[in-house]
Amino acid sequence: MPAAPSDHRPDQLGQEGRRRSHPPSYPGSTPETRRQTLVKLCWMLLWMAYLYYPVRDLLTGGYCVPVQVVGWAALAIFLGGYLVLVFFRSMRGVLWPGSYPLLALMASIAVITGCTLSGNWLGLFPYLSVAVGAVLPLRIALTGVAVTTAVVAVEGLATGAGSGSLASLLVPTFLSGAAMTGMQRLVGAMRELREARETAAQLAAAEERLRMARDLHDLLGHSLSLITLKSELAGRFMDAEKGEAARTQVAEIEQVARQSLIDVRSAVSGYRKPTLPVELAAARSALAAAGVGLVAPAQLAEDQPGLGAAEAETLAWVLRESVTNIVRHAAGATLCSLALDETWDGDGARFVVLEITDNGRGPGKSAPGNGLSGLDERLALVGGRLEASPGRGGKGFRLRALVPLGVKVTT
Repeated sequence: MPAAPSDHRPDQLGQEGRRRSHPPSYPGSTPETRRQTLVKLCWMLLWMAYLYYPVRDLLTGGYCVPVQVVGWAALAIFLGGYLVLVFFRSMRGVLWPGSYPLLALMASIAVITGCTLSGNWLGLFPYLSVAVGAVLPLRIALTGVAVTTAVVAVEGLATGAGSGSLASLLVPTFLSGAAMTGMQRLVGAMRELREARETAAQLAAAEERLRMARDLHDLLGHSLSLITLKSELAGRFMDAEKGEAARTQVAEIEQVARQSLIDVRSAVSGYRKPTLPVELAAARSALAAAGVGLVAPAQLAEDQPGLGAAEAETLAWVLRESVTNIVRHAAGATLCSLALDETWDGDGARFVVLEITDNGRGPGKSAPGNGLSGLDERLALVGGRLEASPGRGGKGFRLRALVPLGVKVTT
């Protein structure tokens, strides 16, 4: 994989990652690319089997031309309303204001056609049930699906539908609507989860900024106050023509300023040292901006017992560099998986293993870049090693970083 800059913070990604791909599609989301639109339409077309009955009724029912025209128009309006409500039912989580009138129109068409034409038109009710589950608020959606199923039963009995055909309608009407209600709950939970992850990343960055501000305040507050006092004292000595005392104060000001500079550099250096929890939060934001999902174990956000500070920092650098490479170079990647485990070598030494895998196009025949070479050097300094290989099934790219845990097992 080619070399990449080591900093992958979301606010420094520029537009490259955002232009590379759209955010990943999830169940219930509005399609944002032609491919997502086509896939979603194909899935919906698989469930159009029940429309066979009203279509056959119009073709073979022996209706006059005006009735056929009205029937085809009603079927087209119903199908169009269904596609609008189910396919484009939410835009960024906000329901279209015309959803309820359109749902009422679809219900009227289903009831009227079932009563005036034939029982074949009861096949519209499963689609009406799905639309009810998609549009109504979650607290009453399941009740609406049950009411729709009851209407099918009443209308079927009123029109003389057989028990077998009626049962074949009641079951899919209720189950399809209930499934859509469950899907709505799942979509809401996934949306809340994504928002929670974004909030966690923002909180992690904010906590680091607060820590930096607090450290700088503690370091510079006393030093700057001391410099101010000594400057005023030096000015008074100069006014009193006490040159030696003034020079002493100036020398002390210089010493305090130099020490303050050293303290600030140390604080900034410590601030720049990556940690696994912070890099994990940054990785979520960076990958989300590039349209790549992230699967990571919960223990990555925790301190690793027995892992030294230098080893933990090195693993954090590996995570940062790997995610940067995925964002910048892993064309076609839609998923990044992280894994943290322990292993032993032949001598009984324990190692912590951080594995990063993506499902992009892989490294191909290109030689390792400077980024991976730099990681290899960092790992060598702490007694670790880096392993790079294609992902599972030869797809994507996999990095395994091993650092010693500091405990040796005797065998």
